[in-house]
Amino acid sequence: MSTVTITAAEVNKLRQQTGAGMMDCRKALTESNGDFEAAIDYLRKKGQKVAANRSDRDAKEGVSIAKASADNTYGILVNLSSETDFVAKNAEFIAFANEIADIALASKVASIDDLKAQPMAGATVGEKLLENVAKIGEKIDIVRFEQVSAAAVVPYIHSNYRIGVLVGLNQPATDAIISAGKDVAMQIAAMNPLGVDADSVSADTIAREKAIAMEQVAAEGKTGDMAEKIAMGKLNKFFKENTLLPQAFVKDAGKTVGDYLKSVSAGLTVTTFVRAAVGA
Repeated sequence: MSTVTITAAEVNKLRQQTGAGMMDCRKALTESNGDFEAAIDYLRKKGQKVAANRSDRDAKEGVSIAKASADNTYGILVNLSSETDFVAKNAEFIAFANEIADIALASKVASIDDLKAQPMAGATVGEKLLENVAKIGEKIDIVRFEQVSAAAVVPYIHSNYRIGVLVGLNQPATDAIISAGKDVAMQIAAMNPLGVDADSVSADTIAREKAIAMEQVAAEGKTGDMAEKIAMGKLNKFFKENTLLPQAFVKDAGKTVGDYLKSVSAGLTVTTFVRAAVGA
Protein backbone atom coordinates (compact mmCIF):
# COMPACT_ATOMS: atom_id res chain seq x y z
CA MET A 1 0.00 0.00 0.00
CA SER A 2 1.25 3.49 -0.87
CA THR A 3 2.60 5.71 1.90
CA VAL A 4 2.38 8.83 -0.28
CA THR A 5 0.03 11.49 1.08
CA ILE A 6 -2.57 12.43 -1.52
CA THR A 7 -3.94 15.94 -1.13
CA ALA A 8 -7.44 17.13 -1.95
CA ALA A 9 -5.94 19.48 -4.56
CA GLU A 10 -4.29 16.55 -6.36
CA VAL A 11 -7.53 14.57 -6.30
CA ASN A 12 -9.42 17.56 -7.69
CA LYS A 13 -6.81 18.09 -10.41
CA LEU A 14 -7.10 14.46 -11.54
CA ARG A 15 -10.90 14.73 -11.45
CA GLN A 16 -10.80 17.83 -13.67
CA GLN A 17 -8.39 16.16 -16.07
CA THR A 18 -10.30 12.88 -16.40
CA GLY A 19 -13.92 13.49 -15.40
CA ALA A 20 -13.77 10.52 -12.97
CA GLY A 21 -15.38 10.63 -9.51
CA MET A 22 -13.60 12.02 -6.46
CA MET A 23 -13.29 8.69 -4.64
CA ASP A 24 -12.13 6.92 -7.79
CA CYS A 25 -9.50 9.61 -8.35
CA ARG A 26 -8.25 9.36 -4.78
CA LYS A 27 -7.96 5.58 -5.02
CA ALA A 28 -6.21 5.83 -8.41
CA LEU A 29 -3.64 8.30 -7.03
CA THR A 30 -3.12 6.23 -3.91
CA GLU A 31 -2.58 3.02 -5.86
CA SER A 32 -0.22 4.89 -8.25
CA ASN A 33 1.87 6.59 -5.55
CA GLY A 34 0.75 10.02 -6.73
CA ASP A 35 1.86 9.49 -10.36
CA PHE A 36 -0.80 11.23 -12.49
CA GLU A 37 -0.16 9.34 -15.74
CA ALA A 38 -0.16 6.02 -13.89
CA ALA A 39 -3.37 7.08 -12.10
CA ILE A 40 -5.01 7.79 -15.46
CA ASP A 41 -3.97 4.34 -16.70
CA TYR A 42 -5.34 2.83 -13.46
CA LEU A 43 -8.74 4.45 -14.07
CA ARG A 44 -8.80 3.21 -17.66
CA LYS A 45 -7.84 -0.32 -16.62
CA LYS A 46 -10.83 -0.29 -14.29
CA GLY A 47 -13.04 0.50 -17.25
CA GLN A 48 -13.49 4.22 -16.59
CA LYS A 49 -14.09 6.56 -19.52
CA VAL A 50 -11.33 9.16 -19.23
CA ALA A 51 -11.85 12.61 -20.75
CA ALA A 52 -9.82 13.20 -23.94
CA ASN A 53 -7.44 16.06 -24.72
CA ARG A 54 -6.33 16.40 -21.09
CA SER A 55 -3.42 18.67 -21.91
CA ASP A 56 -5.74 21.33 -23.32
CA ARG A 57 -7.38 21.74 -19.90
CA ASP A 58 -4.27 23.14 -18.26
CA ALA A 59 -3.77 25.71 -21.03
CA LYS A 60 -1.89 28.89 -20.38
CA GLU A 61 -2.89 31.83 -22.53
CA GLY A 62 -1.74 33.05 -25.93
CA VAL A 63 -2.51 32.49 -29.61
CA SER A 64 -1.78 29.84 -32.23
CA ILE A 65 -1.12 31.08 -35.78
CA ALA A 66 -1.01 28.82 -38.86
CA LYS A 67 -0.07 30.10 -42.33
CA ALA A 68 0.86 28.63 -45.72
CA SER A 69 2.92 29.89 -48.64
CA ALA A 70 1.22 31.35 -51.71
CA ASP A 71 1.62 28.06 -53.60
CA ASN A 72 0.43 26.00 -50.60
CA THR A 73 3.51 23.76 -50.56
CA TYR A 74 4.91 24.99 -47.23
CA GLY A 75 3.34 26.03 -43.96
CA ILE A 76 4.31 27.19 -40.49
CA LEU A 77 2.64 27.19 -37.11
CA VAL A 78 3.65 29.53 -34.26
CA ASN A 79 2.34 29.62 -30.70
CA LEU A 80 2.91 32.92 -28.88
CA SER A 81 2.20 32.69 -25.16
CA SER A 82 0.91 35.25 -22.70
CA GLU A 83 0.01 35.12 -19.01
CA THR A 84 -3.62 36.27 -19.28
CA ASP A 85 -6.61 35.86 -21.53
CA PHE A 86 -6.96 39.65 -21.56
CA VAL A 87 -3.65 40.02 -23.40
CA ALA A 88 -4.27 37.03 -25.67
CA LYS A 89 -7.48 38.62 -26.98
CA ASN A 90 -5.87 42.03 -27.53
CA ALA A 91 -5.80 43.04 -31.21
CA GLU A 92 -2.22 44.37 -30.97
CA PHE A 93 -0.99 41.09 -29.46
CA ILE A 94 -2.69 39.07 -32.22
CA ALA A 95 -1.22 41.38 -34.87
CA PHE A 96 2.24 40.96 -33.33
CA ALA A 97 1.86 37.17 -33.43
CA ASN A 98 0.82 37.35 -37.08
CA GLU A 99 3.88 39.47 -37.90
CA ILE A 100 6.13 36.85 -36.30
CA ALA A 101 4.34 34.11 -38.25
CA ASP A 102 4.83 36.05 -41.51
CA ILE A 103 8.57 36.30 -40.79
CA ALA A 104 8.73 32.56 -40.05
CA LEU A 105 6.91 31.78 -43.28
CA ALA A 106 9.11 34.04 -45.42
CA SER A 107 12.43 33.00 -43.87
CA LYS A 108 11.73 29.25 -43.61
CA VAL A 109 13.61 29.09 -40.31
CA ALA A 110 14.25 25.71 -38.72
CA SER A 111 13.78 26.48 -35.02
CA ILE A 112 12.48 28.95 -32.45
CA ASP A 113 16.02 30.23 -31.84
CA ASP A 114 16.47 30.87 -35.57
CA LEU A 115 13.13 32.66 -35.67
CA LYS A 116 14.08 34.90 -32.74
CA ALA A 117 17.27 35.87 -34.58
CA GLN A 118 15.38 37.10 -37.67
CA PRO A 119 15.21 40.87 -38.36
CA MET A 120 12.01 42.66 -37.39
CA ALA A 121 11.38 46.41 -37.64
CA GLY A 122 14.95 47.50 -37.01
CA ALA A 123 15.63 44.86 -34.35
CA THR A 124 15.29 41.09 -34.07
CA VAL A 125 12.19 39.06 -33.29
CA GLY A 126 13.76 38.21 -29.91
CA GLU A 127 14.36 41.89 -29.11
CA LYS A 128 10.80 42.78 -30.12
CA LEU A 129 9.54 40.07 -27.77
CA LEU A 130 11.44 41.71 -24.91
CA GLU A 131 10.09 45.14 -25.90
CA ASN A 132 6.55 43.80 -25.74
CA VAL A 133 7.21 42.17 -22.35
CA ALA A 134 8.18 45.59 -21.03
CA LYS A 135 5.23 47.28 -22.75
CA ILE A 136 2.55 44.77 -21.75
CA GLY A 137 3.90 43.86 -18.32
CA GLU A 138 3.49 40.13 -18.90
CA LYS A 139 5.90 37.41 -19.94
CA ILE A 140 5.32 36.56 -23.60
CA ASP A 141 7.33 34.08 -25.64
CA ILE A 142 7.33 31.85 -28.70
CA VAL A 143 6.65 28.48 -27.11
CA ARG A 144 6.13 26.33 -30.20
CA PHE A 145 7.16 26.41 -33.85
CA GLU A 146 6.27 23.80 -36.47
CA GLN A 147 6.68 23.58 -40.24
CA VAL A 148 5.23 21.27 -42.90
CA SER A 149 6.18 20.75 -46.55
CA ALA A 150 3.97 18.70 -48.90
CA ALA A 151 2.38 18.69 -52.34
CA ALA A 152 -0.38 20.73 -50.69
CA VAL A 153 -0.30 22.33 -47.23
CA VAL A 154 -3.50 23.74 -45.76
CA PRO A 155 -3.50 25.92 -42.61
CA TYR A 156 -6.42 26.32 -40.22
CA ILE A 157 -6.96 28.41 -37.08
CA HIS A 158 -9.72 27.31 -34.73
CA SER A 159 -11.66 29.01 -31.95
CA ASN A 160 -10.23 32.54 -31.76
CA TYR A 161 -6.61 31.47 -32.23
CA ARG A 162 -6.80 28.75 -29.55
CA ILE A 163 -5.75 25.92 -31.91
CA GLY A 164 -3.65 25.97 -35.06
CA VAL A 165 -3.44 23.11 -37.57
CA LEU A 166 -1.34 22.37 -40.65
CA VAL A 167 -2.38 19.52 -42.96
CA GLY A 168 -0.04 18.06 -45.58
CA LEU A 169 -1.68 16.31 -48.54
CA ASN A 170 -0.15 14.18 -51.30
CA GLN A 171 -1.61 16.02 -54.31
CA PRO A 172 -1.00 19.59 -55.55
CA ALA A 173 -3.35 22.29 -54.32
CA THR A 174 -6.59 22.94 -56.17
CA ASP A 175 -9.69 24.69 -54.83
CA ALA A 176 -11.25 21.29 -54.10
CA ILE A 177 -8.15 19.92 -52.35
CA ILE A 178 -7.72 23.08 -50.24
CA SER A 179 -11.39 22.88 -49.25
CA ALA A 180 -10.95 19.21 -48.30
CA GLY A 181 -7.79 20.09 -46.38
CA LYS A 182 -9.72 22.65 -44.33
CA ASP A 183 -12.42 20.06 -43.57
CA VAL A 184 -9.76 17.63 -42.38
CA ALA A 185 -8.00 20.36 -40.38
CA MET A 186 -11.28 21.07 -38.59
CA GLN A 187 -11.50 17.36 -37.78
CA ILE A 188 -7.96 17.43 -36.37
CA ALA A 189 -8.72 20.51 -34.28
CA ALA A 190 -11.82 18.89 -32.82
CA MET A 191 -10.67 15.28 -32.40
CA ASN A 192 -6.91 15.69 -31.72
CA PRO A 193 -5.85 12.39 -33.36
CA LEU A 194 -2.54 10.79 -32.32
CA GLY A 195 -1.35 10.34 -35.90
CA VAL A 196 -2.36 9.87 -39.53
CA ASP A 197 -2.99 6.12 -39.10
CA ALA A 198 -1.88 3.16 -36.97
CA ASP A 199 1.57 3.12 -38.59
CA SER A 200 2.28 6.61 -37.27
CA VAL A 201 1.49 5.77 -33.62
CA SER A 202 4.58 5.28 -31.46
CA ALA A 203 5.55 1.79 -30.31
CA ASP A 204 5.37 2.98 -26.68
CA THR A 205 1.77 4.13 -27.11
CA ILE A 206 0.80 0.86 -28.78
CA ALA A 207 2.44 -1.17 -25.98
CA ARG A 208 0.67 0.94 -23.36
CA GLU A 209 -2.75 0.57 -25.01
CA LYS A 210 -2.29 -3.17 -25.48
CA ALA A 211 -1.34 -3.59 -21.80
CA ILE A 212 -4.45 -1.69 -20.77
CA ALA A 213 -6.61 -3.81 -23.11
CA MET A 214 -5.09 -7.07 -21.81
CA GLU A 215 -5.78 -6.08 -18.21
CA GLN A 216 -9.37 -5.14 -19.07
CA VAL A 217 -9.85 -8.51 -20.78
CA ALA A 218 -8.29 -10.39 -17.85
CA ALA A 219 -10.70 -8.59 -15.50
CA GLU A 220 -13.53 -9.98 -17.62
CA GLY A 221 -12.23 -13.51 -17.01
CA LYS A 222 -10.91 -14.16 -20.51
CA THR A 223 -7.60 -16.00 -20.95
CA GLY A 224 -5.33 -17.48 -23.63
CA ASP A 225 -5.93 -16.99 -27.34
CA MET A 226 -9.41 -15.57 -26.73
CA ALA A 227 -7.96 -12.87 -24.47
CA GLU A 228 -5.34 -11.97 -27.09
CA LYS A 229 -8.00 -11.79 -29.82
CA ILE A 230 -10.29 -9.55 -27.76
CA ALA A 231 -7.37 -7.33 -26.74
CA MET A 232 -6.35 -6.88 -30.38
CA GLY A 233 -9.95 -5.96 -31.18
CA LYS A 234 -9.79 -3.28 -28.51
CA LEU A 235 -6.48 -2.05 -29.91
CA ASN A 236 -7.94 -1.82 -33.42
CA LYS A 237 -10.88 0.15 -32.01
CA PHE A 238 -8.38 2.48 -30.33
CA PHE A 239 -6.68 3.10 -33.70
CA LYS A 240 -10.03 3.72 -35.39
CA GLU A 241 -11.03 6.28 -32.78
CA ASN A 242 -7.66 7.94 -32.24
CA THR A 243 -5.95 8.11 -35.63
CA LEU A 244 -7.07 10.43 -38.41
CA LEU A 245 -7.80 8.45 -41.58
CA PRO A 246 -9.97 5.70 -39.96
CA GLN A 247 -11.97 8.19 -37.85
CA ALA A 248 -15.60 8.85 -38.68
CA PHE A 249 -15.68 12.10 -40.66
CA VAL A 250 -17.31 14.80 -38.52
CA LYS A 251 -19.31 16.20 -41.44
CA ASP A 252 -20.59 12.78 -42.56
CA ALA A 253 -20.39 9.99 -39.97
CA GLY A 254 -21.15 7.46 -42.71
CA LYS A 255 -17.64 7.97 -44.10
CA THR A 256 -14.18 7.75 -42.64
CA VAL A 257 -11.82 10.68 -43.20
CA GLY A 258 -9.86 8.48 -45.61
CA ASP A 259 -13.01 7.71 -47.61
CA TYR A 260 -13.96 11.39 -47.72
CA LEU A 261 -10.56 12.37 -49.15
CA LYS A 262 -10.77 9.68 -51.84
CA SER A 263 -14.22 10.99 -52.82
CA VAL A 264 -12.66 14.41 -53.45
CA SER A 265 -9.81 13.09 -55.61
CA ALA A 266 -8.73 9.51 -56.34
CA GLY A 267 -5.77 8.57 -54.15
CA LEU A 268 -5.90 11.79 -52.10
CA THR A 269 -4.62 11.30 -48.55
CA VAL A 270 -2.93 13.07 -45.65
CA THR A 271 0.84 12.64 -45.47
CA THR A 272 1.35 14.54 -42.20
CA PHE A 273 -0.27 17.06 -39.89
CA VAL A 274 0.55 19.16 -36.84
CA ARG A 275 -1.85 20.52 -34.25
CA ALA A 276 -0.91 23.07 -31.61
CA ALA A 277 -3.31 24.15 -28.87
CA VAL A 278 -2.63 27.15 -26.67
CA GLY A 279 -0.87 25.95 -23.54
CA ALA A 280 -0.53 22.33 -24.68
